[in-house]
Amino acid sequence: MSPIAVFDSGYGGLTVLRHLLKAFPQYDFIYYGDNARAPYGNRSFDVVYQYTLEAVKMLFDMGSPLVILACNTASAKALRTIQQVDLPKMDAGKRVLGVIRPSVESVGAMSSTGNVAVLGTIGTVMSESYPIEFRKLFPELKVVQEACPMWVSLVENDELDSEGAHYFVKKDLQRLFERAPLTDTVILGCTHYPLLLPVIERYLPPKIRLVSQGPIVAASLADYLRRHPEMEQRISRGASVKFYTSEYPGRFNQAATTFLGSDVNARHIKHDC
Repeated sequence: MSPIAVFDSGYGGLTVLRHLLKAFPQYDFIYYGDNARAPYGNRSFDVVYQYTLEAVKMLFDMGSPLVILACNTASAKALRTIQQVDLPKMDAGKRVLGVIRPSVESVGAMSSTGNVAVLGTIGTVMSESYPIEFRKLFPELKVVQEACPMWVSLVENDELDSEGAHYFVKKDLQRLFERAPLTDTVILGCTHYPLLLPVIERYLPPKIRLVSQGPIVAASLADYLRRHPEMEQRISRGASVKFYTSEYPGRFNQAATTFLGSDVNARHIKHDC
């Protein structure tokens, strides 16, 4: 078995996996959520890097030649170091990909006013990863970020249409557009946020393009595998998906079913810390 591995600090990456399974039904997949140590958003760079590297090593040991960090915080705080420092030491033939660069590549040409906004966790916003990537690829664009610290908790506590969800989404979007009224394209820079789409769309100003990462990551992976047939040939084709969590599996299964839209039966992985 040589599955594609998808890693997230919790449940959010399941919104990405959902699109990957639809785009690549023939491949084998592994999903691992480090729910026992989530959320990553408020943790330091060093801690996120250590947790993410531990997950990548584990997924490599489970046979995966390709790991997708379907977590904006892990992509922001750990991906570059893992790619540049750790991978050459572990296995130069394996790969770790993230969600930030594909999102920037896709969104860069969408804006007609040249004003783009990113909604994300505190960790993703503080990392400046999105502005850095935009400066590399689309230096002419103006990028504004807005941290939405309550949104992940709202999603994971199944408060998708609650009074609290409406309050915080409206508040955060109002703050964003007061600072950046010319914004015409908004990236949901956290894989939890698509579950709040109905509420977000209710309070979003008209004619704003809202971009979720699931379809972008699926399209980016298809392009990557076309350009790297040697990797594509290594991926096993059993049309299977296995789930792992560092949390109690029963709790994970219940919440994960909401994110994925189908039943989940996860296995437990225990960490020393």
